[in-house]
Amino acid sequence: MKTISRFLTPAVIVCAVFLAGVPTIQPVSAQTPAPTAAADPAKSVCENSRTINVTGSAAINIAPDRALIQLGVQSNGVTVDGVQFDNDRAIQNVLAAVKNQGVDPVDISTDIYVIEPMYEDYDSLFIKGYRIDNTVSITVRDVPKTSAILAAALKAGSNRVSDVSFYTSDLRKYRDQARDLAMTAAREKADALAAAAGAKTGCVMNINENSWTYFSSPWNSSYRNSSQMTQNVIQNAMPSGDSSSGTGDEEPLSPGKIAVKAEVSVTFTLQ
Repeated sequence: MKTISRFLTPAVIVCAVFLAGVPTIQPVSAQTPAPTAAADPAKSVCENSRTINVTGSAAINIAPDRALIQLGVQSNGVTVDGVQFDNDRAIQNVLAAVKNQGVDPVDISTDIYVIEPMYEDYDSLFIKGYRIDNTVSITVRDVPKTSAILAAALKAGSNRVSDVSFYTSDLRKYRDQARDLAMTAAREKADALAAAAGAKTGCVMNINENSWTYFSSPWNSSYRNSSQMTQNVIQNAMPSGDSSSGTGDEEPLSPGKIAVKAEVSVTFTLQ
């Protein structure tokens, strides 16, 4: 027995040394599992297998604070020099009358200046005279004076009025307001439809936006009732302190209202 134990002792020592150098191998099941997409609560909320698409519209009607008049003088003559002389004299009289109404010269600019020959007839190359079309754009900052400026220009010799339009210098501000109202309308509609179906709205998946403006007055009535044709519209959101519909009754030219509209199409997820 002593002999056997003498041989076993070195063997045990050798085995112990060998096993100490072997790295420890952990079972696969003991490793911590990596997080999966399903464990992320944000991704589960934004699951896009069920969605709802809605539109929201809003219109803000505001009184314009700017007017743009495009008018001028059209002159005919037998010679180029003659028609230029007549046109220059007439347009200078018009500009002087406009400036006398308080319009700053920086708000007056040439819009169109064209000189062209007039032929005997359509197929003829014989030139019987010349025509000049000289049109200027006038920015009116005092909107109630628009009709007075227009009348003064016509009295001074203007024989061509191309357009009279009204706009606002704060268009960006009102477009932002209309866009916010349109998004509110879209959210409310989506919530109502989802609730009717026994669901709730979740994340916003997609947004498409359209914005535009139009002028509504007796001069331009083609879009007067178009805002009533849109679905889910928030209408007549007036700027604070502005309850007027234009200028006073004494003013023959009523600027009416400018409608600043926004429309959004939004896709929400359903929970």
